[in-house]
Amino acid sequence: MRWSIAEANLDTGLPLEGLRMLDFSRVLAGPLVAMIAGDLGADVIKVESPTGDPVRALAPPVFGGDATYYLAVNRHRRNVVADLTNPEQRAAIEDLVRQADAVIENFLPNQYESLDIAGLRALNPDCVWVSITPASSGTALAAEPSFDLLAQARSGLMGVTGEADGQPTKVGSPLADVVTGLYGTIGLLTGLVARLREQPGRHFEAPLLESTMSALVNQAQGYLATGVAPRRHGNDHPSIVPYGPVTTSDGLLLLAVGTDGQFARLVECVDDDELRALSARWATNAERVRERVALAEELNRCFARATTEEWEGRLRAAGIPMAPILDVPGAFAQTTIADGDFVVTTDAPGGELRMMASPLRIDGVRPPVRSGPRAFGQDSSDLLGPATAGE
Repeated sequence: MRWSIAEANLDTGLPLEGLRMLDFSRVLAGPLVAMIAGDLGADVIKVESPTGDPVRALAPPVFGGDATYYLAVNRHRRNVVADLTNPEQRAAIEDLVRQADAVIENFLPNQYESLDIAGLRALNPDCVWVSITPASSGTALAAEPSFDLLAQARSGLMGVTGEADGQPTKVGSPLADVVTGLYGTIGLLTGLVARLREQPGRHFEAPLLESTMSALVNQAQGYLATGVAPRRHGNDHPSIVPYGPVTTSDGLLLLAVGTDGQFARLVECVDDDELRALSARWATNAERVRERVALAEELNRCFARATTEEWEGRLRAAGIPMAPILDVPGAFAQTTIADGDFVVTTDAPGGELRMMASPLRIDGVRPPVRSGPRAFGQDSSDLLGPATAGE
């Protein structure tokens, strides 16, 4: 069967227009790769097993019968259901694989073998193949199922997150999956560039464990270079002070004072005689890091004199980096977001759905959301044929 590009993906002017991609992945990291490719114009077909992507049931919250977790990362692709152990349905999928420019999958090693995924890949040696894995192939954890929470725990990320005297804490969003998905996307795009240079299809692997560990960045490098294990500092920075929250008369405000000059301006802006008298001993960042507790006490005393809004105005006028600590509704209520084009309305099985568009802008323009998430097996008949789709 010929793979025809979906109408929504024609004449878009987007950089990946005309490229065909198959998405066999489930949950979040792999689907994020496919969604980014779709946002950039690729024609993507998601292939679900008869049991479906388990993220559809990770609820509440639910919108129109689907978990919003599923809706978050499954726009810009048509949806088919196929049993790869069924010869007729497998043949239809094999036909799509032969025409694909790229494939995204996250099969575990036992699934890779039992479903003969290597056989699928052999059908199209020029195809860019992206695998999301628990850990690097051939390692002790490669065959062990993993999820965002487990990756956050194993990676050391939880070890540096939380209050100093409290328990390790996970990040409030699925950061491990997101970072892994972004590395998978880098692999996908790199493979497509290699194809333009007439190199054969490459196999890119984005392992969840190592991708999450890469998010440690300075924390990991500090340990590797010195052997000193990083500690938890709550919302404060391990190497920069003051770089965290202060308490105002009605809440919290985040300071990001990264230079000695900014600190000097902060002292003048606060305009407190006691702080000014003590500031000489905190003139350098090294001194401030060493005495972070004493400095925090002074700043909290000073900032308790006015409201968060009042301090925002004063600090902004002084050119001191700061931000209010917003909840999710507050983040979406900001003028930049509320009056911009980042939140859009699109179609979904449950009706009109508000969702975030791509954060990327291309030549000053954000790529439009051309189609929303699809229902389970919505396109099976059109793409695989009525008989193959079980009708």
